[in-house]
Amino acid sequence: MPTYRPFTHRIATPADLDALRAVMALAIAELQKGFLSDAQIAASKAVMGLDTQLIADGTYFIVEDAAGGSKRIAGCGGWSHRATLYGGDHSTGLRDPAPLDPATDAARIRAMYTHPDFARRGVGRLVMTLCEDAARAAGFRRAEMMATLSGEPLYRACGYTPIERVEAPGPNGISVPLIRMGKALVPG
Repeated sequence: MPTYRPFTHRIATPADLDALRAVMALAIAELQKGFLSDAQIAASKAVMGLDTQLIADGTYFIVEDAAGGSKRIAGCGGWSHRATLYGGDHSTGLRDPAPLDPATDAARIRAMYTHPDFARRGVGRLVMTLCEDAARAAGFRRAEMMATLSGEPLYRACGYTPIERVEAPGPNGISVPLIRMGKALVPG
């Protein structure tokens, strides 16, 4: 049985950008192995990434390894009250800052990444709980995300079901398979 380390969490700030990008790069490169080809992993770097609007909105969480006072980023992810479903600052044509209506629209679960050293230790579930609780507190009754194939098992385990499978166009004609998933946010 694995030993689980204590984790803390907080809202990300602009000072965290470089560290967050480093964790994202590692997660994209390592955790998609076995789910995507090397070419698709390389292409996914153009499709995925950090949308700094989440940090500006105060809806992006960092989970840190609290063991030994290290404060090392174990994972991150956020939720949004904006129309953008996925993609980072560099993703062209994917971003839409229009506000969502909690009465009719689904909150967006966004930019979920776990540092490979902390995979399968509850970090993703913790981030999901933080995001869902915050979206629910903001009045949302549903949540949606665009999941990677490597993230799908976690999201299914958290109660998300597939809505549609898509191929996100990447560079050099390489597409990245993604799954739009959704879940009802039951009042807690």
